[in-house]
Amino acid sequence: MVKEKGPNLKVNLGTIELDNPVITCSGTFSSGLEYGKFYDISKLGAVTTKSFSLKPKKGNEPPRTCEVACGLLNSIGLQNDGINSFKKDHLPYIKKLNIRVILSIFGQDIAEFRKIAKEIVDIRQDIIALELNLSCPNVEKGGMAFCTSTDDIKNITHEVKQITKIPVIVKLSPNVGDLSMPAISAREGGADAISLINTVIGAAFDIDSFKPKLGNIQGGLSGPAVKPIAIANVYNLYKENILPIIGMGGIYSWEDAVEFMIAGAKAIGLGSVNFVNYMAGIEILENIKKYLTSKNITDINSIIGRASDKIKR
Repeated sequence: MVKEKGPNLKVNLGTIELDNPVITCSGTFSSGLEYGKFYDISKLGAVTTKSFSLKPKKGNEPPRTCEVACGLLNSIGLQNDGINSFKKDHLPYIKKLNIRVILSIFGQDIAEFRKIAKEIVDIRQDIIALELNLSCPNVEKGGMAFCTSTDDIKNITHEVKQITKIPVIVKLSPNVGDLSMPAISAREGGADAISLINTVIGAAFDIDSFKPKLGNIQGGLSGPAVKPIAIANVYNLYKENILPIIGMGGIYSWEDAVEFMIAGAKAIGLGSVNFVNYMAGIEILENIKKYLTSKNITDINSIIGRASDKIKR
């Protein structure tokens, strides 16, 4: 077979090697099985699964989603069937599709993260990385999110990586303010990369019924509305040179994806766009290739962080 010519799209996130920088975000692509009916999702850099806990989790009361101006509010509540369901029901199909998998996990305390990690050891050869969803509440600390504690970030990252021996990506939330210290804590714990941003807290109300549009009242805002916030965070952390970054938040086109990479993202995550356009992943990937070719750019890595270089002139 003749190898397709074109610009080099390979990127490295620490020890994680990807054929291209296009990744799907946790919670928006399930495990890729449904989308695989429409295009060859093995062409993507990686697919991030929904976040799995140790045991099945019911999630929040409906309604769980609400469309708002320039975005989507969601309050799913991390509903999932538990890590053993992933191993038994999801993984066999994923392997048939030849997908590079990033497994997303979460726990209600550090002990649960440890238990999940132990359950993953026997499938580590089937996973290229683990994403630690640290936006969930720590029941041991009164419901405060793990991502608000630098000690928790460091300790969870260290324990999971020591147990599984799998590369770790720490997902950071924009709701904690400056992300520099959480990112440094992730690095100290042994993380290979960070992903940002997770959703921004938001709410919406019905002016006729006077009721909230989400059963949980507040939810996470995603979509184009959060893109400038996400790009600012990516740009600021890139300048700190802490860890490789997967940029996400409002990417709806190839132009958005390129903008994130110029700001400093080594890879990009596609989230709510998957609900709007089920072909978004492959379309954005193909158009990134065309963009690089039109600019006579032979290596995608040469555009990463270019915004910072231009400002330093």
